[in-house]
Amino acid sequence: MALAPHAVRPETSRGRLHPEAGGDTRSPFQRDRDRIIHATSFRRLQYKTQVFVYHEGDHFRTRLTHSIEVAQIARSIARLLWLDEDLAEALALAHDLGHPPFGHAGEDALNSAMKPYGGFDHNAQSLKAVTQLETRYAGFDGLNLTWETLEGLAKHNGPLRRPAPYIADYDAMHPLDLGTHASAEAQVAALADDIAYNNHDLDDGLRARLFTLEEVAALPLVGEALANARAAMPDMPPERAAPEMIRRVINMMVLDVVAETRRRVALLAPTTVDDIRRAGGPVVAFSTAMAEANLALRDFLFTRMYRHWRVNRTMAKSKRVVQLLFSLLHGGPQMLPPAWRGRAGDAGSPRCALVVCDYIAGMTDRYALEEHRRMTDPDVPG
Repeated sequence: MALAPHAVRPETSRGRLHPEAGGDTRSPFQRDRDRIIHATSFRRLQYKTQVFVYHEGDHFRTRLTHSIEVAQIARSIARLLWLDEDLAEALALAHDLGHPPFGHAGEDALNSAMKPYGGFDHNAQSLKAVTQLETRYAGFDGLNLTWETLEGLAKHNGPLRRPAPYIADYDAMHPLDLGTHASAEAQVAALADDIAYNNHDLDDGLRARLFTLEEVAALPLVGEALANARAAMPDMPPERAAPEMIRRVINMMVLDVVAETRRRVALLAPTTVDDIRRAGGPVVAFSTAMAEANLALRDFLFTRMYRHWRVNRTMAKSKRVVQLLFSLLHGGPQMLPPAWRGRAGDAGSPRCALVVCDYIAGMTDRYALEEHRRMTDPDVPG
């Protein structure tokens, strides 16, 4: 497929921190995608949750299923915009590698525990996972991904004026041009994340009966999609209304992003990817009307799902698990597994805090709960 003038081109990639021979038929971004899929941190996403803890139901989304959905949407948008699909897919698959167990509850708990040491940011942790924590290769730590993939991970949400400590440290060693926008492919992955996130949370909230179809019918865009589904299939079984509605919402969002991005590209007239990076704002975006509809959906989910009393109970318990694990391990690094204990240094030290944070951030929900039981229940073997 011919690429747009402003697309990232594999043949002009800035390469990898540790030079490697090509040697196969894959492009650099296809190799990045494959390395991400085979990474340990990617497999762990299967048991890291979005809102519901893993044992609450087999059909609720996990970080893994979310990442796959983001990748599918990102590829669709990238193809329609004549961008490099493989780079967009690699970024979509890698964007959540740094998420700790228990979704945002786990992130909040780690951020609070790490406040004296620079805090915790899952975007920075994703970059750390692919540049340091993965240990699959003999010649280097991390996955040795291309500069373009690392750039997209670091700043897919826009220029970083005050980067998290790890991103700043990495940038000092391997500059990622943090003051500019990322490529259009990275921007596509970021918008695909928003589309997938809101729609699958809408689906999961309906499945969990936190709200009803008739309640979401009052929302802009969502109500239109539901009405269109029912008009197209008047005899549709009730249980199929939500999936039909949600696929229409996703389609409407994707088409809006494509149309708005084409409009912005026409105004900017970029001839290289650097024109995208130096633009005064993002090129890949929702239209104003769609952005407002998306915000209304997000506000509804915040009130009716993320702050629902059942979810609040689960999140409160999850935070306490992470807080206790951090406290015990930071104060007693001798309880860490051998591979981590040697790196932790002295109890209570900043170095120990960073190592314990990395250890906990890599946990799945299931493993975190098991570690909590092993460290707090005298009847459970350590």
